[in-house]
Formats: sequence, C-alpha cells, structure tokens
Amino acid sequence: MGKRKLGHESNPVDLASTNPSTSNFPRRKRSERGVKCKIAISKQKKKLNSGEFECYLENLWRSFSEDKKTCFTYLDSLWFNLYLKKSSRANVLTWIKKKHIFSKKYVLVPIVCWGHWSLLIFCHFNENLLSNTKTPCMLLLDSLEMANPRRLEADIRKFVFDIYKAEDRPETRELISKIPLLVPKVPQQTNGEECGNFVLYFINLFVEGAPENFSIDSYPYFMDKNWFSPEGFGSFCERLESIPLESAFH
Repeated sequence: MGKRKLGHESNPVDLASTNPSTSNFPRRKRSERGVKCKIAISKQKKKLNSGEFECYLENLWRSFSEDKKTCFTYLDSLWFNLYLKKSSRANVLTWIKKKHIFSKKYVLVPIVCWGHWSLLIFCHFNENLLSNTKTPCMLLLDSLEMANPRRLEADIRKFVFDIYKAEDRPETRELISKIPLLVPKVPQQTNGEECGNFVLYFINLFVEGAPENFSIDSYPYFMDKNWFSPEGFGSFCERLESIPLESAFH
C-alpha cells in the first residue's frame, strides 16, 4: 500500500496539535482553526486537511439541537490514524475514555488514511452486545468505494477491541469480534477532492435522520437512494465555503 500519510499534504499535518507525548485531551487553538478556515474558504474545491475539517465539524456540531447531541459524540479526525502508531496508541485510548462513548447511542469517527476521508459510526455501543432490539454494530461510509473500504476492517476491529479493553468492559474478545461492520451503499464522489466534504455531509444527514433504535433487521433505514441529493450536497458545500468560522451553520 505504501507509506501511510495524514491528510493530503506532503508534510505530516496537525501532529503538533494532537501531541501524542502528553495525556492531556488535545485541543486545537481557536486562532489556528480560524486561519485554516479562512484558507479553506479562499480555495474552493481543495481537499480538506484535518485542521479545516475539524473547524467545520465543530461549527456543524453547534448547529444540532441539544436533544440530538445527547445521543451522539464524535472523535477527533486524527485519533484513528494516531492509534495506528504504537507510540501514541495509549494516549489515544486515554483521550477516547474522556469522551464517554459507552453512554452514547452513536459515536462518529471521522477517519483520514492514505489521503482519503471516510466515516466510521459506532451504533449502540451503550447496549449489551447480545441485544436483539438495539443491535450494536458499526457503519463505514465511504464515498470512494473503488478504494475498497474494507481494507480498514482489521485495523478498525483492533481499535474497537482496545477501546473496550481500555474501559475495562466485561465483554469478551469473541463477542467484540462479532460486532457487525456494515458498509452501506452511499453516493460516490466525482473527483479526488470531495471526500472530506462528503464525510461532513454524511455526518449532517446521519445526525438528523438516525433512528431511535438501530436494528440490523431494518438496515439501512433512511440510507437509501433518496437520502442524499446532489443538490443538497452542493448547497451544503457552499455553506461550508462561504460562512465565517464563528457564525457557520447559524
């Protein structure tokens, strides 16, 4: 596969802002986010780097109702890739513990690997893994199916097992390994620069439309051919590119 890269830049990006040498919860400085957002606005249709993605996601998150946000949480977009590095794995698991994901119905996990964005969603990890009504499962939404989304499955499963282990959960390795990983058919990007925007739009649509109980029996629920429209996506991207940082999505 070749060497893995973070983001799409030629140099490693944003590693300093998620310092793996400290156990403190990583935060990007607001001034840095503002600068990156202005850059993104001025260069339309440029693939988003992790800093730009994060500031857009923060603004999008603020636009959701409090009722919606009680059921959801999200992880920093660099954490999965940092987890893949043994030197920072323990710190990533510590940061995730502070998100209390086992108290949420849904956990949004943006992933950027090999210069490509996709979206992993943990569903009902707050439920018993043997539940038949609220099925714990994972969704992997990828706007570039030709890149084979399941190439990440082994890393995702190890990631999930280590999260359970770090939280001292009682579930066995066997049960955790059987959590379904579903890859629904989603709209596909038309060029190589859109994947970050697709992930943000997937997040927007999923938070707005997620069912009370995500049972595999009713999969894929609202994620059918009508859930995503080119017109809606285009309008969403225009909002991303044109609205200032502090007032975006308000």
